[in-house]
Amino acid sequence: MDGAPIAQQVATDAGTPAMLTALAAVERKWSHITFELTDRDTRAQAMAALAEQAGQLASQYPGHAEPLIWQALALSGQAGLKGGMGALSLAREARALLETAGRLDYRAVGGAVPTTLGSLYYKVPGFPLSFGDDDKARRYLEEGLAINPDGLDATYFYGDFLVEQGDYRNAAEVLAHGLAAPPTPDRPVWDAGRRGEIRALLKRVQQKLAAG
Repeated sequence: MDGAPIAQQVATDAGTPAMLTALAAVERKWSHITFELTDRDTRAQAMAALAEQAGQLASQYPGHAEPLIWQALALSGQAGLKGGMGALSLAREARALLETAGRLDYRAVGGAVPTTLGSLYYKVPGFPLSFGDDDKARRYLEEGLAINPDGLDATYFYGDFLVEQGDYRNAAEVLAHGLAAPPTPDRPVWDAGRRGEIRALLKRVQQKLAAG
């Protein structure tokens, strides 16, 4: 409550256009690493560098959720590529950044805060190794979908979570809805890459349903 007026003031300052330009470049790099690079080690190194770049923007533009979110997305991507115990510390760092970003603007970047938190909660191991929790994952993913019901990320990760839960029928419905969303011409690499993942997952779900 007390921080809301400050966040609103900072969000409208003169630095915002420059920040958004810088973040657009971060998004393009993230999409390239995530959907176009193929070598795992190269991707991990590039994602680590991108997390550092986004972290510099977060320091340059305090009080904004967006740089924190992109730093968290890069760290989360790095964790997925690294694997093992080292990935868990990256996941925890990403979670902390997302929680901070959520206190500034929970709906920023198309609901990326709850959607990404949800994906972390179902992908990492549970106690005692890490903070994984399917109940929290479901709650966050549903909040992300409520913020951005046609979002490719929101539908993909919720659909993937439902597949993990064995709920193939609802997963198919969510994924098909995501594919029906209009294209995103200002983010072409991400749009094509995420749609490809949704199609592949939906095909697997439909095979499961057909097999009974």
